[in-house]
Amino acid sequence: MTNLIKVAGAELNQTPLDWNNNFENIKNAIETAKKQNVSILCLPELSITGYGCEDAFYAPNTEHQALKILGKILPLTKDLVISVGLPLRFKNKLYNTVVLIVNQKIKGFVAKKHLAGNGIHYEPRWFTPWVEGEFSTIEFDDSYASILGNTPFPFGDLIFNVNGVKIGFEICEDAWVANRPGRTLYHQGVDIILNPSASHFAFDKLDVRKRFVLEGSRAFGVGYIYANLLGNESGRAIYDGGVMIALSGKLLSISKRFAFYNYKVTTATFDLDIARLAQIQSHTSNTGTGNHLVVKDDFTIPRTSPEKHLPVEESWEHSDNIKEEEFGRAVALGLFDYMRKSFSKGYVVSLSGGADSSSIVTLIHLMIKMGIEDLGLEGFKSKLSYFSALSDCEDDKALCEKILTTAYQPTENSGDVTLNAATELAKAVGATFHTIDVNPMYKGYLNAIESAIDRKLGWDTDDITLQNIQARVRAPSVWMLANINGALLLSTSNRSEAAVGYATMDGDTSGGLSPIAGIDKNYLRSWLRWMETNGLDNKWNVPELKLVNDQQPTAELRPKDSKQTDEADLMPYDILEEIEKLAIRDKKSPQECQLFLSANHPDASRETIIAWVKKFFQLWSRNQWKRERYAPSFHLDDKNLDPKTWCRFPILSGGFKNELSEL
Repeated sequence: MTNLIKVAGAELNQTPLDWNNNFENIKNAIETAKKQNVSILCLPELSITGYGCEDAFYAPNTEHQALKILGKILPLTKDLVISVGLPLRFKNKLYNTVVLIVNQKIKGFVAKKHLAGNGIHYEPRWFTPWVEGEFSTIEFDDSYASILGNTPFPFGDLIFNVNGVKIGFEICEDAWVANRPGRTLYHQGVDIILNPSASHFAFDKLDVRKRFVLEGSRAFGVGYIYANLLGNESGRAIYDGGVMIALSGKLLSISKRFAFYNYKVTTATFDLDIARLAQIQSHTSNTGTGNHLVVKDDFTIPRTSPEKHLPVEESWEHSDNIKEEEFGRAVALGLFDYMRKSFSKGYVVSLSGGADSSSIVTLIHLMIKMGIEDLGLEGFKSKLSYFSALSDCEDDKALCEKILTTAYQPTENSGDVTLNAATELAKAVGATFHTIDVNPMYKGYLNAIESAIDRKLGWDTDDITLQNIQARVRAPSVWMLANINGALLLSTSNRSEAAVGYATMDGDTSGGLSPIAGIDKNYLRSWLRWMETNGLDNKWNVPELKLVNDQQPTAELRPKDSKQTDEADLMPYDILEEIEKLAIRDKKSPQECQLFLSANHPDASRETIIAWVKKFFQLWSRNQWKRERYAPSFHLDDKNLDPKTWCRFPILSGGFKNELSEL
């Protein structure tokens, strides 16, 4: 008789503290798994509450609601082994736990050992790491007995023996550390490791995940199920899904990333004899290693028939332009979920015809294309059912007209080149387009202030003032359009501008969401050139972007005869990006930055490089207050400048005076 078990991992698009939504997704995943004859199902980390609950984890009500939902899940699990994540208090400490349910009965809670506390993660603020090898029991109030069953339940470092099938856990970060729990699970002869995760998207991260899944399954001789969250869960982080199932070093199944579904179940069949053979043929001793409580249950996991596994990834996953693919897909999905979860009736963009605003318009174009591809036109509209104006739309351009409102807002310093670029791009994607002349407002402010201070303002004496007021007079009009439409205004600032404060507060930084503040200008320009000619998976390109790409980036805030460009105001964007990586990501001093730049750019004079370094550090230090005020931005890599998630820096500082003097 074969020893084959049908298993699955589910990706879920959850929302923190949205109890009904989260339960429905879990319920639908369970029902789908049952229809596919799955016997073991792994759901993502903290899937009941959502991962991004922040300080709401402290609230007793969060645990209370989670336990109520757990009680609703139990009756759905007949003839199923399933893992579900939730936070639990134990001896007045809070733990990130996973419960294993076997055939409608809670068998125990495993607590996470290694908490993610770097980069975007802040788990040690809320949770306590569990000590390896420790276990106890947890009791709940009598009020929970009717929905959860009789307590106490095993709690801590547990292994589950379900009628001879041994199951253990690595909870997300547990698998990323050197001393991963799989090592001790291997010594206990575990057959299957479940990895419920909330692993946010970042560039190049998928390869790391693949390595720990495949290598874990190979080295430990186990079946391995990795299940991740999906979508924009709580605002900043975007989860790319990507369920992976492997057996003894071989990938059996992998799901499409960046999907627009609420849930997706990915299945495979484990041959336990293959896993056990791998352990038998590994002659490492198991004597005296590991200290787990083994929780037993006599439920017989159904056996199944063999199946052929063809883990086919999307063609774009192996593209030479994988970063371009990931960027477009991540932000498009992030925008879709942000819109629907905030119940916004579309987006408003101040479309200048330059690279930043044009990239946002292009990303919304991709959002609609990707959403229709995954959900179909009716499915796309159904997920935005609160937005009744979409009900009659019959294609992507009709949707874009309702979802995206753009406005070109010229002053006397604007030119025909940017007007043409903005007009043609809006027409190409189907966006609603307005031209709003803000020059009278600009002149009105000048007249008012000149009367108040009793002097004329001039470019020789008031350069920044005259530039900033032009940017600021554009904000009220687009805010009005957002209010009229019930839409969300998007800020057009990028990460390079954030680094040096090359942005006008309450001008181009105005908005409720800043979708490109996590990506640098140098990359944005190359991505737009790629979108002009290629597009995601060689489709959905926008040829009209040529009108944007042929320009030199400029704020168009000085008189035309000044020939203003961003790079003349600052420095070459590729240099700015390089200094930012050295100074902020790698924590190099100004002198070290100068040495690295001199090595990488031997054709540039030492004086020029010193000038670049000085400008960066001075502008960085004096503009932290701006970064603190930026609208929420998407987390796209693990070196972003968002002070709420990764890069904390004092608003007031010494400004590197001593370090810069050494140059």
